[in-house]
Amino acid sequence: MKLICIGRNYTDHIKELENEKPTDPVVFLKPDTSILLKKQPFFIPEFSDDVHHEVELLIKINKVGKYIDKKFAHKYYNEVGLGIDFTARDLQAKLKSKGLPWEKAKAFDGAAVIGKWLPKTKFKDVNNISFSLKKNDKVVQSGNTELMLWKVDELIEYVSKYFTLKIGDIIFTGTPAGVGKVFANDHLQGFIENEELFSIKVK
Repeated sequence: MKLICIGRNYTDHIKELENEKPTDPVVFLKPDTSILLKKQPFFIPEFSDDVHHEVELLIKINKVGKYIDKKFAHKYYNEVGLGIDFTARDLQAKLKSKGLPWEKAKAFDGAAVIGKWLPKTKFKDVNNISFSLKKNDKVVQSGNTELMLWKVDELIEYVSKYFTLKIGDIIFTGTPAGVGKVFANDHLQGFIENEELFSIKVK
């Protein structure tokens, strides 16, 4: 099982971090050890003073595929979820300034929250799904998949050129604007439409 993450897939988020708009999807991986265990709090790692929340729509792959054409991509997933790509922003900035990989800032233990899964059939169109993140009962991020630079099926086509997709693999499809620092005792809740898919405490 692998977590395939997409960066810079929402224009407003690209602007807020003052990044360059990519010509292709930005792809990075998280190991399965980065998955936050169910009912466990997220512990801010000792090596960072600036960990940010990044809420993202998730897609779970349900069959093995390689070089998947976009028109067939919808056959490779039947569940949609929500999660958080926690990012040690200070460490990421340091690594980026030296031209080094981001993994230490993105793939550390507990850096991937994976909430409940919903059947794809629950939605009329996966390219029009609203989702949001509340921090201490206040909405801090909200987005809709129609605002993605690369839609879900396009991401599956692109990613499968480089990595064979296997059953249980999860694609983090990118985060909208509104990312921000988390603090001890914060309460984070993720929603698709009005349904809560995860609720975690920060320690």
